[in-house]
Amino acid sequence: MSIPVAYLSIVLIWSTTPLAIQWSTQGTGFAFAVLARMLIGVIVAALLLAVWRIKLPLHARARRAYLVGGLGLFGGMALTYWGARYIHSGLISVLFGLSPLMAGVLAAVCLGERSLTPWRLAGMVLGMLGLAVIFIHGDSLGGEHALAGLLALLVAVFIYSGSLVWLKQIGDDSPPLATTVGSLSVSLPLFGLVWLLTDGQLPTMVPPRSGAAIVYLGIFGSVIGFALYYYVIKHLEASKVALITLVTPALALWLGSVLNGESISLRLWAGTALILSGLSVHQWESLVSLLAPAEPVVE
Repeated sequence: MSIPVAYLSIVLIWSTTPLAIQWSTQGTGFAFAVLARMLIGVIVAALLLAVWRIKLPLHARARRAYLVGGLGLFGGMALTYWGARYIHSGLISVLFGLSPLMAGVLAAVCLGERSLTPWRLAGMVLGMLGLAVIFIHGDSLGGEHALAGLLALLVAVFIYSGSLVWLKQIGDDSPPLATTVGSLSVSLPLFGLVWLLTDGQLPTMVPPRSGAAIVYLGIFGSVIGFALYYYVIKHLEASKVALITLVTPALALWLGSVLNGESISLRLWAGTALILSGLSVHQWESLVSLLAPAEPVVE
């Protein structure tokens, strides 16, 4: 697959995932929806491992990576699916756009990275201002419990960012698809436990749109999107990959408005603009190096 096609595929998958999450819970319940998605994901990923004859490493570092990845996946996705019922779908992508900012702070604190430059600190301030704008009168952003949904999503982003930093600290070099299978396998029993404790009943009928969304998320959101992301990381500079988080939130908001009839207020657009501005400032040094003309090679 060409790199541009892979890059565009990631943008489309990440932009459509929030809306698919909302659709998947309608008529099925959030616990069943996320459990079914992860079950499909682990089956598809395991089949790909077998077809491509990729070994599943089981050394100590790989097991730690599976555990951390699985716990991060469980915490982040469980809260995301719970909170997605109460807020606009596009807002999920907006809040997850904050993950580079959170990861930068956690990397500086936990790993001692010197990543808190003045530009990045300014970007974090803008991001927090945008988040504050969105949280004001959060009950107008979705359902009756929109503020609770917003808080759940914010905690989910923190868990997701923390797991990324922890995985970086572990430094496992296992194949990405193997890490996917290991992480999904760790998280699957936990999602099953949540389903048993909250509902424990199979839906009598799964609406066609919900079923299609679950299958889409299980195959594309949990396996293909993850594999493409690591493929792009391997072949492109980090600055180019970081641009994905600047594109998907606005596109996800637009899709939610057009396909789901979500009313996007001016205040929500203003908060989103502040967050995206913060991400741009946070990544400014990388963006400048990306846009700068390449120096001629002197032979």
